[in-house]
Amino acid sequence: MTLYTDIPTRSEIDALWQAEPPLAVSIYLETAPESSGEAERIAYKNAVREALAQSAEGDKEDLAGLEEELGVLEDEDSDEFWRHQARSLAVFATPTSLRSFRLPNRLTPVAVGGTRFFVKPLMRAVTFPQTAFVLALAQGSVRLLETVPDAAPREVRVPDMPTDVASAVGKSSIKDRAPVRRLQGTEGQKLRMAQFSRQVDGALREVLPGQGVPLVLAATEPLDSIFRAHCRYPDLVPHSVPGNPEGRGDGELVAAAREILDGWYADRLEDEKHTFADRARQGRTSTDVADLARFATRGAVDTLFVDIDAGVAGEVDEDGEVTFAAAGTGGPSGVVDEIARRAWLSGARLLAVRHEDVPGGGDVAATLRYAPTA
Repeated sequence: MTLYTDIPTRSEIDALWQAEPPLAVSIYLETAPESSGEAERIAYKNAVREALAQSAEGDKEDLAGLEEELGVLEDEDSDEFWRHQARSLAVFATPTSLRSFRLPNRLTPVAVGGTRFFVKPLMRAVTFPQTAFVLALAQGSVRLLETVPDAAPREVRVPDMPTDVASAVGKSSIKDRAPVRRLQGTEGQKLRMAQFSRQVDGALREVLPGQGVPLVLAATEPLDSIFRAHCRYPDLVPHSVPGNPEGRGDGELVAAAREILDGWYADRLEDEKHTFADRARQGRTSTDVADLARFATRGAVDTLFVDIDAGVAGEVDEDGEVTFAAAGTGGPSGVVDEIARRAWLSGARLLAVRHEDVPGGGDVAATLRYAPTA
């Protein structure tokens, strides 16, 4: 069973949150990689009907274009698309465009029609991607594995990947005692490992997404440290799978890597909470929705915690002032989604978390770039 995933890049999220189409539809569906896709296609058709009903007051020509774009995924020719899914599917449509993302996270199904995209749930896949890569690196072999929860690992073919240290540097063995730039023995071997590591790093850049998807290294010293010194992938996890990866199965390596990832995610979240507590003592935090709307509008938010399932009905004007509406009106998007949009577009870091992980126990919280004046 393979999960087919499309983790959105920052520029793709920017485009969604900056879009101002006459009509916009956002659909989130539960999907299953083992499914034939028929149940998901039916759920999608129902969601389309719901979203179009919410958009019924729009211009008739725009509505027709929107319906045509959404119909692309209902067509029989899209069978292949529905058979290759992950845990959730996000679809964003306008009268002239359609964009979809297959996500490894389990997101709450929802259909929203309006004039802005409902992007906040998508941020869960950026905060905690779930999908990851494992690089099994040894002097005599290299493997790159892709892993997602509840699915078997998949080995990724990497063009131009060296097969081992010796062949990468044109040697039959790296244990020969011929001098290399006046270095030999252990120092010469380390130099060759560095050359090998640079070749591996170069090959990886052709296949790794470079968009927040973590890479876990499985290697022993000194190759572990040498590769880290030369790796330019920004999301290399600081902890490695211990032991020599040679002779260990893909499943064993991935299971160990997922334990490391779980701990790494938990540690990162705890670090963020500690930072929030430190900033609170400096007067540089807020948990008030109305205040945060103003701070986000002014570009004062540094890191924003958002309850992925929260919805506060209302609107935010261009100055950041909130007009709250009765609970249960206006659909799932609203004040919290608009705070997230403005904070993100001002360059803030956004953490889409579960309710219990929002500092203060509310729907949203933030550390600020400076202490607000009275």
